[in-house]
Amino acid sequence: MRLIIGCDHGATPLKDEIVKHLVAKGLEIEDAGTFGTTPVDYPDIAKKVCEKIQNKEKDLGILLCGTGIGISIAANKYIGIRASLCHNEYEAEMSKRHNDSNVLVLGGRVIGRDLALSIVDRYLLCDFEGGRHQARLDKIALIEKLQ
Repeated sequence: MRLIIGCDHGATPLKDEIVKHLVAKGLEIEDAGTFGTTPVDYPDIAKKVCEKIQNKEKDLGILLCGTGIGISIAANKYIGIRASLCHNEYEAEMSKRHNDSNVLVLGGRVIGRDLALSIVDRYLLCDFEGGRHQARLDKIALIEKLQ
C-alpha cells in the first residue's frame, strides 16, 4: 500500500503523530508537508496529495487541516478522489467499505491523538465491498464527467 499524507499549519502536530504511528507499523508513507506552523493554504496541500493518487503514484491519502472541512472540500474537487472527513472509526470503516474512499480526512484541532490513530488504523484495515456500492460510485463518476 502506497500512502501519502499532507496537512496545513492547523494540523501539523497530529500529522506528525500519524506518520510516526504508521512508520512504527512498518508502513512507508510520503509526507507532503507542511512541516511547521507557518500558515499555508490547504488547497495547495490537497493538490499535492490528490494528484499523486490521480496519477496512481499513491494508493491512498490522508489529509488534515484544523477542522478537516476545508481540505476535504478542496480534495473532492479532483476527479476520482473520494475524500471522507471522519470523526470516528465507524465513519472511517464505512467510507472504505461503501464509498471506496481513497483519502481519509481528519481535523487536527477537533479530534485527539488516540482517536485519530484509531480512525487511521480502522480505515487502512477495510476494503471496498463493491456490489450495490459500485453502482453508486459509477453514478458519481458520471457526474464528474459532466463537469
